[in-house]
Amino acid sequence: MSGERTGYGRTMIMAASEDLLPWFNDTIATAGVIAFYLLVWALVFAGTGLFIGAFIPFITGDTLLFASGLLAATIVGVDVIVLAIGTGIAAFMGDQLGFVMGRNLGRPYLDARTSPRMAKIVAGVEVMYTRYGWWSVVVARFVPYGRVFIPWIAGIGRMDYYRFLTSNATGAILWGVGLTLAGYGAHFIPGVKSAAYVIAGVVISLSLIAGYRAWRANRQVGSN
Repeated sequence: MSGERTGYGRTMIMAASEDLLPWFNDTIATAGVIAFYLLVWALVFAGTGLFIGAFIPFITGDTLLFASGLLAATIVGVDVIVLAIGTGIAAFMGDQLGFVMGRNLGRPYLDARTSPRMAKIVAGVEVMYTRYGWWSVVVARFVPYGRVFIPWIAGIGRMDYYRFLTSNATGAILWGVGLTLAGYGAHFIPGVKSAAYVIAGVVISLSLIAGYRAWRANRQVGSN
């Protein structure tokens, strides 16, 4: 059963990634390959370092990395090695910024900038960090809200700097480099592209429904 859920999750990522490809193609046609690299790296960095991932986790997370890898396999001029290494560095630097800010600004700063609903997510991330320590930083890379708040929680919790450095680097390689290369490799799997288009509509619909429900939940909490 867990294997089926994992397979379905991977299919959803591929589907959403395929849907982003036209946007990436337009970016390259308009501004060029260098601008495309910078756009992907900026989104990855901002997703954790600047809290952007708390509001648009899919555009700054797994879907972005997978889609950029797919594009590297289809567009002449995009070097997947340059893309993957740059993505890993951007992911690493984003978490480092979050850690330093959490360490210096503290919990009151974080609490003042999160809604009541987001505060519950932060509390769950904090439990994850307390239980798993070093590994939580690595695993959180693959959890939409986890990768946003874990660096802050680690900084607030005064995690040893060098321990965080190693866990952050490990997570950046597995997530940033790994998912980009996975997207690149998926392009060469027969049937991936056609299947992705079929599922993309369902994924987008579910994302819109989830976003609307989150918006409604935030409004209800804020009015209480």
